Amino acid sequence: MAGLLCLPEPLTALQLRRLEEHKYSASGCSLVEPIMQIYWNWLVTKVPLWMAPNTITMVGLVMNVITTLIVIYYCPTATEEAPSWALLLCAVGLFVYQSLDAIDGKQARRTNSSSPLGELFDHGCDSISIVFVAVGTIAAVRLGTLPSWMFYCCFVSMFMFFCAQWQTYVSGTLRFGVIDVTELQLSVTMVFLLSAFCGTTVWDYEIPMTGLPLKTIPLMGIVSGTIYSCSNYFRVILSGGVGKNGSTVAGTSVLSPGLHIGLVLILGLMIYIKSTTDLFYNHPCLYTLTFGFVSAKITIKLVLAHMTKSEIYLHDTAFIGPGLLFLNQYFNSFIDEYIVLWLALWPFTMVTRNQKQTFLLWNLVEGLLSLPH
Repeated sequence: MAGLLCLPEPLTALQLRRLEEHKYSASGCSLVEPIMQIYWNWLVTKVPLWMAPNTITMVGLVMNVITTLIVIYYCPTATEEAPSWALLLCAVGLFVYQSLDAIDGKQARRTNSSSPLGELFDHGCDSISIVFVAVGTIAAVRLGTLPSWMFYCCFVSMFMFFCAQWQTYVSGTLRFGVIDVTELQLSVTMVFLLSAFCGTTVWDYEIPMTGLPLKTIPLMGIVSGTIYSCSNYFRVILSGGVGKNGSTVAGTSVLSPGLHIGLVLILGLMIYIKSTTDLFYNHPCLYTLTFGFVSAKITIKLVLAHMTKSEIYLHDTAFIGPGLLFLNQYFNSFIDEYIVLWLALWPFTMVTRNQKQTFLLWNLVEGLLSLPH
C-alpha cells in the first residue's frame, strides 16, 4: 500500500483491516481557530472540486520546504543575516502551508473522499513541516548566537509534535489546547515578517533595563508554550489510556512511546555535547534536519500504530544515522564529523528489502497525481 512509510515490514491483514476501519477523532478548539475558520471556509470554496486533498497538502508543504531552504542557503549557521525577500518568502510559504493544511480535510469532506490514508498523509506532511519551521525560525532570529538555546528550540519542536501523537495513541483522540499549532504557525509567520522588514539584527537589540537581547521574548514564549503543552499532554498520558487496564489503544504501556523520542533526544544531546568540531554550532540547520527526519519517521510510526491499534517497535533504520555519528565520536571521530552528518541522511533515501510500502516520496507523488486515497 502506498502511503505507509515506516513499518519495518508490510502490514498484516489485521492491521490493514484496522486501518480501513479507523475513524478520525479530535477534540478541543484553539484560541484563534474560530476566527480562522471563517477564512478557511471561504478559502476551500475557491479550490476546484477535482483537486485531491492530498494535492492541496502537498502544494503547501512544497512551498514551506522550498522557501525555508532558501533561508538556510543564506543562513547555514543561523548567525548570518538573510535577505529580506527570502524571509518574506518564508513567511508566505508557512502561511500558505498553514492555510492549505487547514482546508485539506474540508476538501475531503466536500468531495466525499475522506480516508485513513488521507489522515496519515496529512500527519506525515506535518511531521516534515515542523522540522523546517524550527530551522527557519532559528535562522530568522539569528539564534546561532545562542547555541544552547538554539539546540533547545530545534529539538523541543520535534518533542512536542511527537507528544501530541503520543497522547493520541493513549487516549484515542487528538486533543487541541487553547494555544496549539495554529497559534504557533501564525506566531512564527509574524517573526518572519518582523525579520524581513526590520532585519534579523533587530533581535540582537537589548531590551531596556534588562541587558537581554530582543530574541529573549520569543524564547520565553517557546519555553512557556512547552510547559503549557507538556502539562496537557502528560496529564492525558499519565491518567491512563482507553485500552485494557489503562493501556494505549493497542493495549501497550502508555509510557512505551517515550523510548523512541527519548532515544532521539539523548543521541542528539550526547553528539552535540561531545562533538570535538562543534558540529551543531557550525552546522545547526543540517544537524536539525538530520535528527528532524529521524523524529518525523518515528512520529509517523506512532501515528500508524494508533490508526492500526498496533504496538510500536523501537528498532528502525531511522536510527542508523544518529548511530553512525555516535560511533564515530566513540572512536575519536576518525572520520570528519561533517561527512558523517551527511551520511546520516542515507537511511532516508533507502528502502529495505522487506518494505513493500514506500517512504514519503511516494506519498508526495501520489498526492500530485491525485491518485485515490
